[in-house]
Amino acid sequence: MKVLKNPARNTWASILKRPTQNNIDIIEQIRPILEEIKENGDKAARKYNLKFDKYVGNLLVSEEEMKNAEKQLPKELKKAIEQAYQNIYTFHKPQFSKKTTKIETMDGVVCWRKSIGIEKVGLYIPGGTAPLFSTVLMLGIPAQIAGCQEVILCSPPKGEHLHPAILFAAKLVGIKKIFKIGGVQAIGAMAYGTETIPKVYKIFGPGNQYVTAAKQYVSQDSVAIDMPAGPSEVMVWADDSAVADFVAADLLSQAEHGVDSQVILLTTSEKFAEKAKKAVEKQLKQLPRQEIAKKALENSKVVVVENQDIALEISNLYAPEHLILAVKNAEKIAEKIINAGSVFIGNYTPESAGDYASGTNHTLPTNGYATAYSGVSVDSFVKKVTFQKISKKGLANIGSTIELMAEAEELFAHKNAVSIRLKSKK
Repeated sequence: MKVLKNPARNTWASILKRPTQNNIDIIEQIRPILEEIKENGDKAARKYNLKFDKYVGNLLVSEEEMKNAEKQLPKELKKAIEQAYQNIYTFHKPQFSKKTTKIETMDGVVCWRKSIGIEKVGLYIPGGTAPLFSTVLMLGIPAQIAGCQEVILCSPPKGEHLHPAILFAAKLVGIKKIFKIGGVQAIGAMAYGTETIPKVYKIFGPGNQYVTAAKQYVSQDSVAIDMPAGPSEVMVWADDSAVADFVAADLLSQAEHGVDSQVILLTTSEKFAEKAKKAVEKQLKQLPRQEIAKKALENSKVVVVENQDIALEISNLYAPEHLILAVKNAEKIAEKIINAGSVFIGNYTPESAGDYASGTNHTLPTNGYATAYSGVSVDSFVKKVTFQKISKKGLANIGSTIELMAEAEELFAHKNAVSIRLKSKK
């Protein structure tokens, strides 16, 4: 990891730049795949499944595969997944309310809003270098709570099957339509629909730069998406009160996600920066995925600054997907954080807790999108429909306001829709 000491303000943007490929270049690569799936359905989906995942079997996971998957999982792992399910469900459940509050904005004019689960949603579960069965819980639980009528899941197979933990987690959240397809072709299939894979109204789930670009592409004409969620990232803001081994483990937990991940250590202590660097080097040698982590660390940096105020500015400028506050008075500093996907407070709150089982959602905005986007929640799976009911008296009260505004905008049919009613004797 490169160490940068007190970088000049005019260099911050370049220092904090993510290691992403030019999105225009990626779009040009994926466009033919998506257009072919749109045109040829299953035939094209199978073609690219073979090309990218070397898989030629059935797209739909069978009931027998689901049963076998549960038998293959160790009891301890099943219990762990069930515990994570319970914590995530407990955190997300209060986010959804069927209660509607009717508001009388003026005499005879009543308005209200109702939450309705999106009817058809598609979940994308990455499985390229690691089977992210935890993401099944993170996406499936809020969909379950929101009451989405049709939930489908797509994930790339390894060999002939999906990882049994993915299928077990899917069963817990009530997903029955699971398809063995990944990457750009999975996004295209869910966006446009094929003979086998239903078209959905909204697509959820993280992925690499190609999956992210595919989601953004299809969102232009056929389907909504959760957010731009690309390669994973973490910023650890630490000072001398932090534990170097803890911080190193947190940095490496993100670095092992993929070669295009990024980790940044932000600190006010040059001494701590050196301790953390040595701890990273030591722990890296013990990781089974050390080659992936090494490449990610090439994209990563240690930034040493003079004081907390500068650190706060840099943190909010970077808008990290995950922000760990391993500093004195971490809770007070947390109150000043305005741009982050999810914040982890104190030395004993590892980012991996949020990844798996604390209860919060791990599908979060990356690449600086935390300046404007929230992470996935039950709200992500819900649409808000507004209603209004106006009595004859109510229209008489509000009518002149509407007429004057419509006439000022030169929309006389709008005005007439009110005037004709006010003049009516019915």
